[in-house]
Amino acid sequence: MGFLFSLTLVFLSIAYLSALQTQTQEIKSARLLDLVIRDYAFKSYNKYFRTGKLHQIKLPANLSGINVDTVRFRCGSLQRYGAKIKEFHLGIGVTVHPCIERVVIVRQNLGFNWSSIYYDNYELSGYRLISPVLGLLAYNIGDSKNFSTPSELGIQAGKKPITIDFSNTTRLNITSGIIPLCAIFDHDGKVTLFSQASPNICVATRDGHFGLVVESPLIPLKKKTLSNWKITIGSTIGAALGAFLLSLLLIAMFVNAKKKARMEELERRAYEEEALQVSMVGHEKNSKKVGREKVGGAMFLGQQIGRLVEATEVRNNVMPRTDLPGCSIPEIIQVFESLPGVEKGNEFWLLGCQLFENKVKREMFSTIKEPGAMLKWLNYQLMLGPPM
Repeated sequence: MGFLFSLTLVFLSIAYLSALQTQTQEIKSARLLDLVIRDYAFKSYNKYFRTGKLHQIKLPANLSGINVDTVRFRCGSLQRYGAKIKEFHLGIGVTVHPCIERVVIVRQNLGFNWSSIYYDNYELSGYRLISPVLGLLAYNIGDSKNFSTPSELGIQAGKKPITIDFSNTTRLNITSGIIPLCAIFDHDGKVTLFSQASPNICVATRDGHFGLVVESPLIPLKKKTLSNWKITIGSTIGAALGAFLLSLLLIAMFVNAKKKARMEELERRAYEEEALQVSMVGHEKNSKKVGREKVGGAMFLGQQIGRLVEATEVRNNVMPRTDLPGCSIPEIIQVFESLPGVEKGNEFWLLGCQLFENKVKREMFSTIKEPGAMLKWLNYQLMLGPPM
């Protein structure tokens, strides 16, 4: 019977260890990792361990990189004297609740590999760990041999806070100029960031998991790399398309400018033809109405020029010049001769010169400005009859 009982215990132990190993292979939660470490810690625990002495816990190969130590205290002694557990220093007045008699404190150093699990369980966007995550947890234990269901306790600092020293664990050099931040990882998935008490020293008021972080740009998603020939073809197509669009724009601008110039030329010719037609009609009507005899070109030209000179001399001698700027006879004649279809010495020119003897007519003609409108006005004045 004794042999069968021992054999049963061996099989149960093997099954339990196999279950633990299978469990560790599927760990993706920080909380589950704490429970696995707790189970290994209490599996290795011996009630004859000396109180206040640190004991290292051996973990399986699939938990390599994690360093775990346990130490047992009486709750009253821990409060009176405090304790130093590697990187953690618990000051005098620290309390453990609820604690009946004794407490086992588990200190964790998850290493850099296992600390990465906290990126999946906590929101650390914009930050990266520069130290392994250090854990400080407490469990209630008595004199009983049954350690299968230890209850987790809370550690609360007294007047002095709990300090965590990362000097021997951080990857960041103090002289680098980068100032890290302390991080507390709560059980509810929240991260609290705060400044260091001194270089590589963080303080806390309770148990938990702690680390040092620095600001880091977000890691971009991996982009598919394009081969060189694809980039070359894409660039060539883009350049050709850009050149094609630019040529279309230039052609459109050229056609628009040419069309505009053609329209202006057509308008100018229309004005000239209209002015000549009105001039011819006006001359015929005036000839019929007055009924004067035709005179030779040279004789008629001499008579008109003589009258114009005499009138000018009389006005210059008798009355002072009162013409407005640009309305004198020479100025008006110069503008008149510049109009399209006006030839010096023809009948239309002579009639215009006679018309401009009138000061009011000169001023009216000077205000029109537009050549086409000037010709229309002249023809209209000549149609009304010979100038007085």
